[in-house]
Amino acid sequence: MIPLFRIDHDETDTRAVEAVLGRCGEWAGGREVDELEESICRYVAAKRCVVMNSGTSALHVALLVHGVGAGDEVIVPSLTFIATANCALMVGATPVFAEVEDVTLGLDPADVEQRISSRTKAIICVHYGGRACRVAAIRDIALRRSIPLIEDAAEAQGAMVQGRMVGTFADSAILSFCQNKVITTGEGGAFVTDSEDSAARARLLRSHGRADDAAYFTSGGSGEYVALGYNFRLSNVLAALGIAQMCRIEDIIGRRRAVAAQYRALLDGLPDVVLPCEDEGERHVYQLYTIRVLAGRTTRDALRTWLADNGVASKVYFDPVHLSAFYRERFGYVPGSLPHTERIAGQVLSLPVFPSMTADEVALVCDRIRAFFGGEPK
Repeated sequence: MIPLFRIDHDETDTRAVEAVLGRCGEWAGGREVDELEESICRYVAAKRCVVMNSGTSALHVALLVHGVGAGDEVIVPSLTFIATANCALMVGATPVFAEVEDVTLGLDPADVEQRISSRTKAIICVHYGGRACRVAAIRDIALRRSIPLIEDAAEAQGAMVQGRMVGTFADSAILSFCQNKVITTGEGGAFVTDSEDSAARARLLRSHGRADDAAYFTSGGSGEYVALGYNFRLSNVLAALGIAQMCRIEDIIGRRRAVAAQYRALLDGLPDVVLPCEDEGERHVYQLYTIRVLAGRTTRDALRTWLADNGVASKVYFDPVHLSAFYRERFGYVPGSLPHTERIAGQVLSLPVFPSMTADEVALVCDRIRAFFGGEPK
């Protein structure tokens, strides 16, 4: 079976972790956490970074940093991982789903504007699968309406648009280092911002509201607790892994893009299949390689079964959040609530993509897809 992903790792990852393990007493927190934050700031071109134990934690913190709470509304897409919407509920707010558009599969700016109400206190835009959404247009709406904008760049670290990294267009952004992301620490994430006040607030929330900057486990003082906070800390062991991964992020992205280029060469021209792409001035990092089967859900699902039967993993990213069992029961959503999103969600299918994927593996996947549609291998 060709898997959806394989983690990219080498001896530098192993040595980085072993170095921390050898310093007994500095596993939970330490110098590597600071170094990882500095590395991310340099790479993204952001002024502040606060690493955490997951992208979900970072998004939860982002909403709290921007003062979102009970009675507020947060505009989100439904074609996303469920955490994007769940985080609004975690702070007592209500997620308001807006449609996505066909090109980037991110939020449709026009529909976002239609969903804004007096209760809207944040907009979360998602960079789907490694391609920047129409973030500049959404930012303009947010600025005009004085609404904080948060970029969910969990799937798009290193993606670019208009010559800028994603994560630098909004008031704040989040990254994810889960095992299938562009770089990984197994689990992990980051809150990114240019605001020192926002970063300071995020640091309080990350570690129980403790104001003392001294390391908890090595400091003789107990510190002062000035806010309600969580334990969202990233361990020093995982931070070391993140540093090693960050050292080769451009190589990782380059190899992902090479795999995507081979997919395009072998699948281009296949009727009724839309391939992911990028416009001039953009850089897609292909955290997912998601095709769209225009015939719809029945054909898409048949293709997924065919691929599985022929040794190729594939997966739907994502079924619409608003039609999940929890959101149907909690909010009464029914099919047809977001027709455009639901149509696209019935078409998407993500194929294997990872930096170490070989040319033979890509060719095999493409041969299986062309065979399903009755075409000859290229």
